Amino acid sequence: MIDIERSGLAGALLIRPKRHGDARGWFMETYKESAFAPHLNGARFVQDNAACSAEAGTVRGLHWQVPPHAQGKLVRCVRGRILDAIVDLRRASTTFGRHQTFILSEDDTAQLFVPAGFAHGYATLTANCEVHYKVTAEYHPASERGLRFDDPALGIDWQLGGLSAQVNARDQAWPVFSALSPGDLF
Repeated sequence: MIDIERSGLAGALLIRPKRHGDARGWFMETYKESAFAPHLNGARFVQDNAACSAEAGTVRGLHWQVPPHAQGKLVRCVRGRILDAIVDLRRASTTFGRHQTFILSEDDTAQLFVPAGFAHGYATLTANCEVHYKVTAEYHPASERGLRFDDPALGIDWQLGGLSAQVNARDQAWPVFSALSPGDLF
């Protein structure tokens, strides 16, 4: 059993699998193809990834891969709490250039389905966060693109509460949205 909530950006979904619990703890099916597939527009997952961030305020992203290696993602936070952000990069979309954020945490079953055509990133709101995600295409370095997490035109509130963003040099060097080339978009 899963609950599906459509986001404000076409195709992106917040998915909440049901936890079954008793005095010992709980069990949950985090992904079941027969239950999820009708909602994922044909997306099939081919690789699982995990990332651990030691410090609160770590920002990873905003990343995507261009076709033919574009990736859809199913993201969940298994330890800690994150603010997950997506930006619609699909030129024909009515929500092109808009972003939306979601809180994902170990305390909630929420998972975010991010279709191909979106930039994706997250900020850790607690220390020692662990994020797991499935992707629909394998990592392909030549197809990877990025967008500045702090682009003022996007105005994403990363909810860092006074913490300084911990960002690696590569992510700080990505262009702002207005500087993306047509080949970077969908």
